[in-house]
Amino acid sequence: MTLSMHAASVPVFKQMLTSLGDVLSKAEAHATEKKIDPAVLLQTRLFPDMFPLVRQVQIACDFAKSVPARLAGADVPAYDDSEQSFAELQARIAKTVAFIDGLDAAAFDGSEQRTILLRPGTPKERSISGQGYLLNYGLPQFFFHVTTAYALLRHNGIEVGKKDFMGTY
Repeated sequence: MTLSMHAASVPVFKQMLTSLGDVLSKAEAHATEKKIDPAVLLQTRLFPDMFPLVRQVQIACDFAKSVPARLAGADVPAYDDSEQSFAELQARIAKTVAFIDGLDAAAFDGSEQRTILLRPGTPKERSISGQGYLLNYGLPQFFFHVTTAYALLRHNGIEVGKKDFMGTY
C-alpha cells in the first residue's frame, strides 16, 4: 500500500490547524473570563528572543499553505501578517484550511520526486525532493510552530492538554 503525498500532507495540516483554532478559542475565553487583555496572550513569548504567539500562528499557517501548494505545483498565496486579535488569527486559519481544501489531490501525484527549490535566488538556496521537503522540512517546521503556540498558551494557564493539541483524527 502506498501513501499519497496529498494524504500525507493536507489532512495532517487540516487536523492540526483545526486543533490550533480550538486552542486559540480556549485562550480567548480564558482571557475574557480572567479579564486579561487578549494582547497580553497574543504577544506572549517563552523567552525574549522568540516570536510571540501571534507570529507562531502566522508561521504555522504559512507552512500549512506553502508546503501543499508547492507539492501540488500551485502558487503560494501571500498573507500580510497583520493579525492582532484572536478573531483575525481564526480567520487566517480558516483561510488557510479553505486554500488547502481547494487543492486538487491529483495535482500531488508524482510530487514525491518533484524538485522543490527553497529560498530561490539567495545564498541559502537549496533543492530538495518533494518527499524530503514534506517529511524532513515542511512538517517538522509546521509542528514546531503549532507546538510552540500550544506551549505558550499552556504556560500562561490555559487549561489545555494533549487531546486539545491533537484535535479530531
